[in-house]
Amino acid sequence: MLGYILRRIVLLIPTLIGITIVTFIVIELPPGDYLTAYVMNLSAGGDVVDQEQLEALKRQYGLDLPVHQRYFHWVRNILRGDFGRSFEWNRPVTELIWDRLALTLVITVTTLLFTWIVGFAIGVYSATHQYSFLDYFFTSLGFVGLGTPDFMIALVLLWIGFSVFGANLTGLFSREFQTAPWSVAKFVDMLKHLWVPMIILGTAGTAGMARTMRANLLDELQKPYVETGRAKGLREWRLVFKYPVRVALNPFISTAGWALPGLISGATIVSVVLSLPTAGPLLLKALMGQDMYLAASFLMLLSVLTVIGTLISDILLAFIDPRIRFDAH
Repeated sequence: MLGYILRRIVLLIPTLIGITIVTFIVIELPPGDYLTAYVMNLSAGGDVVDQEQLEALKRQYGLDLPVHQRYFHWVRNILRGDFGRSFEWNRPVTELIWDRLALTLVITVTTLLFTWIVGFAIGVYSATHQYSFLDYFFTSLGFVGLGTPDFMIALVLLWIGFSVFGANLTGLFSREFQTAPWSVAKFVDMLKHLWVPMIILGTAGTAGMARTMRANLLDELQKPYVETGRAKGLREWRLVFKYPVRVALNPFISTAGWALPGLISGATIVSVVLSLPTAGPLLLKALMGQDMYLAASFLMLLSVLTVIGTLISDILLAFIDPRIRFDAH
């Protein structure tokens, strides 16, 4: 196991290098750059940009350099902890992304835990009580959850909260805590608002996990080793949880690698609807405005989360599933 982990960590180096190259190429694919969009916006408003001023801005932001030089300059600065400077905000990228990324990770991790806990419970119950009333009920609810877009659920919840309870469910903090420094009171206030995006973002994932858990567990319960365990007199709950549930948990663990970045990037529309101060709206604005370094930093961090999450998933699978052994010859 230790050798496998060390090999995977070594392989992370070329993988991360490839991620930086692909990320930078994707950002460079659209025609023009930030200054092109900036000049077009000024021209649409009737303003005229001085050519000398434009050239000075290109030199300031390094846009007069060839693409490969800009790439190496960007990577060299990343190794020093400098992700560049946002063109639109005229601030270091690190100042813009860390607060939003931290809040995004809080929402993402709580949503993931909600998805796993509720999906696991429903999946196990549905598999062990096949064709019962609650099994049909959860199945129907799962199809509705999978088929309804997250932003539609957000709009419905906002309407119910405002029309029925007279409450505003948007935002992650109350008005008095939005610009206040972090404190215990602000943290508690965030927890009071966290359930709204958690339920909205976790609905589809919970429905999918529950259906997957039900199908896998039903398949495992039909295998001969389960019948053998029953014949030996094992209690039903112990028999179910000792091996069939552990094997059926594979989708929960194996999908953790892409679930984190998937939730972060997939929450963009929901964040716009709910006015959440997360990474999604800022990334969308950076891509639309061709804010190169800001957008590239976000995309790279999401890719790194995917790689690290996949490594953690593979390691956890070896502990959960007794059939997986990385040191076998």
